[in-house]
Amino acid sequence: MKRWLYIAKIPELRNKLLLVLSLLIVYRLIASVPIPAIDIDRIKEFASSNQIFGLLDVFSGGGFSNFSLVALGVGPYITASIIMQLFTMVIPSLNRLYKEEGEQGRQIFNQYTRMLTLPLSIVQGMSTLTLLRSNSVIQEITSLQVITVIALMTAGTMGLMWLGEIITNQKIGNGISLIIFAGIISSLPTTINQFVLNFNRGDIPIYLLYLVIIVAVIYAIIFITEGQRNIPISYSKKSRGALVNSQVDTYLPMKVNQAGVMPIIFAVSLVLFPQVIANLLFQTNIDWVRNIATNINAFLTNQVAYASIYFVLVLVFTYVYTTIVFEPKAVAENLQKQGGFVTGIRPGEKTAQYLQYVSNRIIIFGAVFLGLIAVLPFIMTGFTGNQSLAIGGTSMLIVVSVILETMKQIDSQIIVRDYDSL
Repeated sequence: MKRWLYIAKIPELRNKLLLVLSLLIVYRLIASVPIPAIDIDRIKEFASSNQIFGLLDVFSGGGFSNFSLVALGVGPYITASIIMQLFTMVIPSLNRLYKEEGEQGRQIFNQYTRMLTLPLSIVQGMSTLTLLRSNSVIQEITSLQVITVIALMTAGTMGLMWLGEIITNQKIGNGISLIIFAGIISSLPTTINQFVLNFNRGDIPIYLLYLVIIVAVIYAIIFITEGQRNIPISYSKKSRGALVNSQVDTYLPMKVNQAGVMPIIFAVSLVLFPQVIANLLFQTNIDWVRNIATNINAFLTNQVAYASIYFVLVLVFTYVYTTIVFEPKAVAENLQKQGGFVTGIRPGEKTAQYLQYVSNRIIIFGAVFLGLIAVLPFIMTGFTGNQSLAIGGTSMLIVVSVILETMKQIDSQIIVRDYDSL
């Protein structure tokens, strides 16, 4: 309550929050505008029966099932971000641009990401349209209509990217994460309505168990998200007079989940590609290629296989993204320049090795946790046998993480303004 009173008293912060809310409302309005010449009922049926595209529909806030202007969501932008982040690991000049050239370098890097988003949006739009046509979801459509649909989907994604960057610039949360968050929250009324319609008194014990699991999962998400390992740091402080070579002790916090929700978002973006590619290959007249496509589709249709791929991708991206955001060598060098050192560890290379060792040990817990959260719906479906009672662990993780991060950024802005007013 105190936080909201502070927000009401600070015009600048209040206006930023209202702008973010307004932009999210604009996003939801755009998500309700369907692309013409498409049978939406068929697409809704396809999305509900296909696990992969059902997941895409959740992340697009129903944009895919409605086949709206934002049917692709922010998927192409996320994919472009993945590619650019991976490039920093193999292209030294790009790595220097991103990490060593300050704000100007980051702006150039972000511009490259935007430029890459455009062709990826076109390719993903074409692939999605081809997939829907191959599954008879979309009937006969003219070449002009194909071009129009792809252009509208591409424009929708570029528009979302623009909205996301405006939101991020307000420093009240990550724009892309908030857009995904708004999409997930928008599906809540439909979920509640389905629950009420399917309510059965005989299933009350199962519902109570479901509620207990939800509370436990939310608690676990908060616990892991906020969990951290404190590395003791000492600073030698030389001063004149009586106090000479006094020592200041502090801590270097290392989060258990340093990657946040990004590994899951990355995994969702990539897990769609095998089936899309398989459906494109299925259109060829070469028998052996069609056989490969058929086998890929059959493999991905298996829920255990799909969940396994999803789990492994989350683990891999957790390690990759943590490597990008946390550099032990850079941290060790900064500590040494500031006269700091890890208690009991030599400064420089030894400190970097120690930080890498600690990071590797705690990453595994964060990675496995994210993986289990991602495949939680499959686990729940396996135990209950009821797909409608499957807990959306990924959605819950994103919602809780975005709320925590947004509250932290709001609190930091309040603290800065309180400090400036002193």
